Amino acid sequence: MSMLRVAVLAFDGVSLFHLSVPGMVFGAAKDAPDLPHYEVRYCAAKPGQIRSEQGVMIEVSDGLEAMARADIVIVPAWSDPSLHAPAELTEALRRCHAQGALVVGLCLGAFVLGDAGLLDGREATTHWVARDLFARRFPSSHFRPDVLYVSDDNIVTSAGTVAAIDCCLHLLRQRHGADVANRLARLLVTP
Repeated sequence: MSMLRVAVLAFDGVSLFHLSVPGMVFGAAKDAPDLPHYEVRYCAAKPGQIRSEQGVMIEVSDGLEAMARADIVIVPAWSDPSLHAPAELTEALRRCHAQGALVVGLCLGAFVLGDAGLLDGREATTHWVARDLFARRFPSSHFRPDVLYVSDDNIVTSAGTVAAIDCCLHLLRQRHGADVANRLARLLVTP
């Protein structure tokens, strides 16, 4: 099987949980030769030291150009949904989308996809705590506050914190079938 590339965005204030979920889910098969293999890379607008929401410093060596090489681009929960994503990030996400990458917003990461205009005319979800702000900021999206994740063409958004695991397993199921997704869920000890 060919290796699929995943780029996960890191930024100051990022949740360690959301930053680690894609690596845990897509990296779970690294020791199983019969399961799909993914290369998970972390990138930032400015490579270097990133301070997580929990205060842990993380060294991120790749810039946004890593997103251009990815099959899947994942934006973890945005640290403050009232702050708009920077233009260089939204432009990079639009380019990735135009090149056919699957673009994912985990939890409040959906706000970044909305800022990039990628949710216009699409179904989307996010954490319930921000649903009113989301509906006001992105009236052109079809907001679905009652689901764990929404897949609309090559745009995927997920609801609250732990829904990120369900969302990533859904991505595996889409690409490789239910058997593979279920086997990886068992490895992670999650339904």
